[in-house]
Amino acid sequence: MAKTDLTALVTGGTSGIGAALVAALSARGYEVLTTSRNPDAIPEAARVPGVRYLPLDLSDSESINALRDQIAHVDIVINNAGESQSGPFEELPAEAVERLFRTNVFGPLQLSQMVLPHMRRRGRGRIIMVGSMLASFPLAHRSSYVAAKAALRGFATAARQEVSPFGIWISVVEPGSIATGIGQRRTKYLNSESVYADDVATMLSHLDRNERQGISADKVAATIISAVEADKPRQLYAVGSRSPLAFKLKRLLPRDLMSTIVARQHGLRR
Repeated sequence: MAKTDLTALVTGGTSGIGAALVAALSARGYEVLTTSRNPDAIPEAARVPGVRYLPLDLSDSESINALRDQIAHVDIVINNAGESQSGPFEELPAEAVERLFRTNVFGPLQLSQMVLPHMRRRGRGRIIMVGSMLASFPLAHRSSYVAAKAALRGFATAARQEVSPFGIWISVVEPGSIATGIGQRRTKYLNSESVYADDVATMLSHLDRNERQGISADKVAATIISAVEADKPRQLYAVGSRSPLAFKLKRLLPRDLMSTIVARQHGLRR
């Protein structure tokens, strides 16, 4: 796709991957819209000149609907915003899981459905779902997050087959460990005196260490932009956490052995 006269919408564009995307797309000549739960609270110094900051709460259907007229003209949607969550499967509060799926799955789906008719009439469009390599390599005590990212990928992969005849391409980008400080923002659930406490602490310490040593948000943004600008984007892009090797092993090794390797990389014995 050409890099001029195109409009991109990036959800969650005020930190991490989203902020890197907003800056990179703006520098490449795109008209950029991005979202925040409270854009009025963003300091002027933190704003990218020329970028429009729109209010959006992905967990709220009405908040998404309120953007309908403002995003009808977008050519590219990058569903980046989301919540990271951890906790033992047995102890995850139902309301927390429901919120996670509203934010990480149902919100991006509603937003994408909203723009698809306009893209179809124009005969072009790109929708990028920012997933996680955990969807491909599940990890203990991240079950809700794994499930949400896997659901997002499933919707995207099937929908891609439906809309590609209209010149619209849907892709999933799965980052591995990223040095964005997301570990500080992750919601964590663990009952007092939980039998899983030691396992959870071990997993989180390894996870946080991997993220501190992870790739930059700029590198993930570059991968996403390559998907946006490809003539025929791939169905799945993975970046970070030695992704080429990881996916090769996933194809070659038995599933149980691959699960054991993932667990041991996070200090867990299985």
